[in-house]
Amino acid sequence: MSTEPKEIVRRYLGRYVSGGDESVADELVAEEIVFASPYAPQPVEGKGAFEQMIAGLRAAFPDLAIREEALIAEDDLVAARWVASGTHTGTPFAGLEPSGRRFEIAGMSFYRVRAGKIVAGWVCDDSLGMLTQLGAMPAPVA
Repeated sequence: MSTEPKEIVRRYLGRYVSGGDESVADELVAEEIVFASPYAPQPVEGKGAFEQMIAGLRAAFPDLAIREEALIAEDDLVAARWVASGTHTGTPFAGLEPSGRRFEIAGMSFYRVRAGKIVAGWVCDDSLGMLTQLGAMPAPVA
């Protein structure tokens, strides 16, 4: 198993978030992780809370997939550009009951990797587009 930051993030996005393989969380995520996401009102602190956040997303969107577009690494920092997609067939999300609607959005995230594990992450994505596609908001008028 590689301890290179870029490969850690690639495995995190592919096996853990997209693949739903929770068994790799111990290999990839540090106990002290701090993670800022549009889907949590405050930064998520600690591995347990982080795992709950990922499990919540996967419960709402069982087919959640992250398609990696680009990964750039410098020292212990990795920048990722990706496209996320999924179908809301699971549990409620952001106050919305499952609608069966599909979303696809672009996003970027940054990760700090130390000692072979992700210790921090920051996500920026098209949350408004996601909520619009899920039917929570009207489509913008051209």
